[in-house]
Amino acid sequence: MDLKDAKVLVTGGSSGIGYATARLLRDRGARVAICGRKADTIELAAAELGATGIVADVSKEDDVKRMVERVVAELDGYNVLVNNAGFGHWASLVETTSADFRRVWETNVLGAMLVARESARHFIAGNTGNIVNIASTAGSRGFPGGTTYVSTKFALSGMTECWRAELRKNNIRVMQVNPSEVQTSFFTAAGGEERPENSSKLLADDVAALIASMLEVSDRGFITEASVWATNPHD
Repeated sequence: MDLKDAKVLVTGGSSGIGYATARLLRDRGARVAICGRKADTIELAAAELGATGIVADVSKEDDVKRMVERVVAELDGYNVLVNNAGFGHWASLVETTSADFRRVWETNVLGAMLVARESARHFIAGNTGNIVNIASTAGSRGFPGGTTYVSTKFALSGMTECWRAELRKNNIRVMQVNPSEVQTSFFTAAGGEERPENSSKLLADDVAALIASMLEVSDRGFITEASVWATNPHD
């Protein structure tokens, strides 16, 4: 697609990969809406981007429906969802609580489904659209302490395949992006220690560039899934 024709909703768009993606798509001519749970951060990000900012918690069905209605109204419809909202939690199996497990699943899995569902309803009506799910390389392999986060990304990968099979007949492209470790506030937001900047590791801009390039493929075809790794990520 020509990104000048793109009208995009980016969930979790106030920071990290979401913010970088919204900025790049805007720079290439797209109209953009972003959402997040915190009013102050989403309003600041929206002002910086010249985007529509919407305060919404993707794990809450009413919030999602209201958000999609507003995006349709503000952008006069939309044709791209970047399903990015999510966070992590790290603990061994024996230290994982049901509350933490449920909290992450409600955003990373339930939230992703709710936003995709409401977007798909809009896209089906127009017989066109794009859904880009931001998963992770953690959705293909596990690691110690990853029970909660890894399980959500495996689930998102499975849902992506289901949606792709269902929606191709409606000219809706369902794509998945799998970043490895990216230098954002992701780990500190999940309660981890701040990591020193490392020039050999990925930046959010790298993932944004991949998303833009996937969207720019002619509408007659699409890249189903792509992973992006740092070439030589020194510790």
